[in-house]
Amino acid sequence: MDRVRNPYAPGAGNPPPELAGRSSVLDDARVALQRIAIGRAAQSSILVGLRGVGKTVLLVRIKEIAEEQSYKTHIVEAHEAKPFAELIAPGLRSLLLSLSRFENGKDKVRRGLRVLKSFLGSIKVKVGELDIELGIESETGVADSGDIEVDLPNLFLAVGDAAKAVGCPVALFVDELQYLSEKEFSALIMSIHKISQAQLPLTLIGAGLPQILGLAGESKSYSERLFRYPKIGALDEIDAEAAIAGPAIAEGASFKPEAIKEILRVTERYPYFLQQWAHDAWNIASGPSITYGDVVRATDISIRTLDESFFRVRFDRCTPSEKRYMRALAEFGPGAHRSGDVADCLGLKTTSVGPTRGKLIKKGMIYSPQHGDTAFTVPLFDSYMRRVMPTLE
Repeated sequence: MDRVRNPYAPGAGNPPPELAGRSSVLDDARVALQRIAIGRAAQSSILVGLRGVGKTVLLVRIKEIAEEQSYKTHIVEAHEAKPFAELIAPGLRSLLLSLSRFENGKDKVRRGLRVLKSFLGSIKVKVGELDIELGIESETGVADSGDIEVDLPNLFLAVGDAAKAVGCPVALFVDELQYLSEKEFSALIMSIHKISQAQLPLTLIGAGLPQILGLAGESKSYSERLFRYPKIGALDEIDAEAAIAGPAIAEGASFKPEAIKEILRVTERYPYFLQQWAHDAWNIASGPSITYGDVVRATDISIRTLDESFFRVRFDRCTPSEKRYMRALAEFGPGAHRSGDVADCLGLKTTSVGPTRGKLIKKGMIYSPQHGDTAFTVPLFDSYMRRVMPTLE
């Protein structure tokens, strides 16, 4: 088969040729954006799911939908090693500068920039470029306390006021929300709460690993009323088949039914893996009809590729003790398992492995589906751990 014409797109954040099985999420986002644009109430959304289910792809697509509706947008990826305030401030600056090009509402926009300058000063971020371009003073007493739970809501209100004054809605997109601290996430929830109360045309669409649900619950009790938490998981069988078959048909090729069935079995219908297996099977196939045998031969290539990239990059971030904990968890196979059983497998007490478990959760390697349980955030990672570390010793 022609590798140049291969329609499949494995890779982090790469949009698949067919975004199958996500129409309800996109439709809900489209309606919410339309409501906010005309001044009606709508919940913000946080997409929740494991690695490789397509959360980032959905964020990018929703951003495109917002821009089609004349929103000003900005997308940022949270990072475990950098404060959220430093990550979000440059984007808010860009948004305010884009709003300043509108003739109406300039006073509100300039106030937003003054509040932003106060905020930047409070988090000790250089604002020299802002001084040079705009020559504005800080808005003394607003968003300058140094407490993000106080300052971020005030900054969001200033941006929302500017957006309302110029008649242009704003959408912020934040990926990898699980890396926010409890205080940062609380500040974000409070910001959206203030925006909602003031009925301002600003919304947040985020994405994160499943532990974000626990973080939301711990941060503010009203978070469940402010946000929708659509769960993004493996595709159902019909949608998974469409994700494989549709792109091939568009290129004048096809997958044999038994070939599709085998891909669904080995990938457990996770979108990232569907793309990887279909991509490799396409490259192996000699003719326009991809067979079961092609998929079987592609499996070795797909697993080797994932081991060297998708899995390995996460494994390498962990310390020896963290790797050993993950290997013990992998001993029990896929799914969630009791944390006490993992400790027993290591020959240790639950309390003594607690810090290691906590670090792995913070790194986004594992999560707790419910109290006392532990599971990998990466599908098929248990089998990878058994390959890369055949024994616990």
